[in-house]
Amino acid sequence: MAKATCAAEARRLTDIPNIGKAAAADLVALGFPTPADVKRMDPLQAYDRLRDAQGRLHDPCVLDTFMAAHDFMNGGPAQPWWNFTEQRKRLLGSTI
Repeated sequence: MAKATCAAEARRLTDIPNIGKAAAADLVALGFPTPADVKRMDPLQAYDRLRDAQGRLHDPCVLDTFMAAHDFMNGGPAQPWWNFTEQRKRLLGSTI
């Protein structure tokens, strides 16, 4: 199925560019079950809450993906998640 080309077209989480079934399941588990919820979420806080069973953070590309989805839902263009890597590194001081 084709991805949304703008936020208004996103009806399901998987309509958002970069969001597949696994990322959608993570977002639902975090309390963001709709594209409108992704628009309102704080990507860094969501990433920080998403930890494995041992309490470890997921790969930083997950944060990049959340940032890309949030940006898209707030009117940004569809971009690959890796376009947000530099922004994430600046945000976190290159710690991850």
